[in-house]
Amino acid sequence: MTQGDNGGVTDTPKVTPDDIDRAAAAIAPHVRHTPLIEVPGSTIGVDATLVFKLEFLQVTGAFKARGACHYVATQPISDAGVIAASGGNHGAAVAYAAREFGHEAHIFVPTTANPSKVERLVNLGAHVHSIGETYGDAKDAASTYLADHSATSIEAFDDPVVMAGAGTCGREFDLDARANGGELDAMLLAVGGGGLAGGAAAWCGDSMRIVGCETVGTASFAAAVEAGHPVDVPISGVAADHLGARRIGEVPWRALNESGTESVVVTDADVTEAQARLWRLLRVLVEPGVAAPFAALMTGRWVPEPGSRIGVMLCGANVVVGASSGEHARETPV
Repeated sequence: MTQGDNGGVTDTPKVTPDDIDRAAAAIAPHVRHTPLIEVPGSTIGVDATLVFKLEFLQVTGAFKARGACHYVATQPISDAGVIAASGGNHGAAVAYAAREFGHEAHIFVPTTANPSKVERLVNLGAHVHSIGETYGDAKDAASTYLADHSATSIEAFDDPVVMAGAGTCGREFDLDARANGGELDAMLLAVGGGGLAGGAAAWCGDSMRIVGCETVGTASFAAAVEAGHPVDVPISGVAADHLGARRIGEVPWRALNESGTESVVVTDADVTEAQARLWRLLRVLVEPGVAAPFAALMTGRWVPEPGSRIGVMLCGANVVVGASSGEHARETPV
């Protein structure tokens, strides 16, 4: 157990900057060091310098590879391999990490998962189990499989080892920004289950403002802030495929809460327009939920201090071009 900042005792593990430093060393040979690009905020009417981290250039197309690789690199893995329930970025990350370290991967997805995402899992060498119509069905099937086999289950975000790996993204952003133009005054990140934002909060502490951005249909962090603890929320909308965690993780919540991370909620229309503006500005096409931090700035729902230097994390670009709105709205794992 770990002492909480208020002197009490909590069972929730605390991820520290030292944990994140060690994670960075462990995964360095297996992930990409993704670049930054600066853009004058005046392009969207903001009096600040915008520093974008292009994490969508990460292996598998999203930050999730960091956490999965850290887990597989540092934890005991069963001879039966690893297991995850996810037709999205987490599943691809687990499949990649398993292949990278020579393990089998069993990924459970609903039968409604987009065929292109299933094909990606197969190409990464995973054994894909398509079961049920919803993510819940696939997760239940994964639990049943786990009960009968000795495979190692890897959580998507609510695990200190996974979150320390995700925290290397915020660490890299912070250090690279300092080395190339100066420290950031704030860092804006999308929040799904909280691993990415929680990792950044664990690294930065109170050294800069951390802002967690969500849509109205995926606002698990905002609900936790209001309630004072993680609670279940209904999931819907264009970002459900990417930020669709019903509840913020306990491990991320501790870091987010202790660091005073701010919460901003934007609409589906906001992120759709933000996607289009990012395409026009940077010629990048990101997932709807990934555009939430930019949408917060673009709409004025979060306003930076004049002349400040603001980090905007673009954490994933696994977009199915030509997908229907129904496919975007379907709830699948982050």
